[in-house]
Amino acid sequence: MPVKRCVLRAFLFFLHGSANPWYRNNMSFGPISISRRHVLGDLYTRCDAIESVPVHMDNIEGELLGHVDEGLGHYADAFRFHLNEDICKKLSAGHFTYSFNYEHSENEEKVTGRRRIKLNAILLNARKGYAKPVPKTKASAVAALAAETAAAEAAAPESAEV
Repeated sequence: MPVKRCVLRAFLFFLHGSANPWYRNNMSFGPISISRRHVLGDLYTRCDAIESVPVHMDNIEGELLGHVDEGLGHYADAFRFHLNEDICKKLSAGHFTYSFNYEHSENEEKVTGRRRIKLNAILLNARKGYAKPVPKTKASAVAALAAETAAAEAAAPESAEV
């Protein structure tokens, strides 16, 4: 009985694990859907519906990566990003932040409250890397070791050559 379970587990790993070339080759990243609230943040309540908006890298003059539209299918309140596979993977992993190029869609006479906006472009900004902080326990251990070595060097008499 245990042998049958091992064979079954190995077979399932082969079907669903990375050992199966069919699974690896047929895994594709097409358009990625992300909720409007996640992308727009504070602008969510003010943004008009969009049909197709270009997506650029870093600034409006930057590289044109693709476009975004509103997928009115199963996810009615979502943006569907049509980008290449590498950018889709990075976007889904959180490697980018969003910034926007927009204009006000309402007339300027209405000053009360927040005015509605119309998106002209979505800009993807790469997140900056950072140095990992040293844990407090390691920092105190390193400081204590440095203090000990400095004290040992000061206390040790210089050796005289004979």
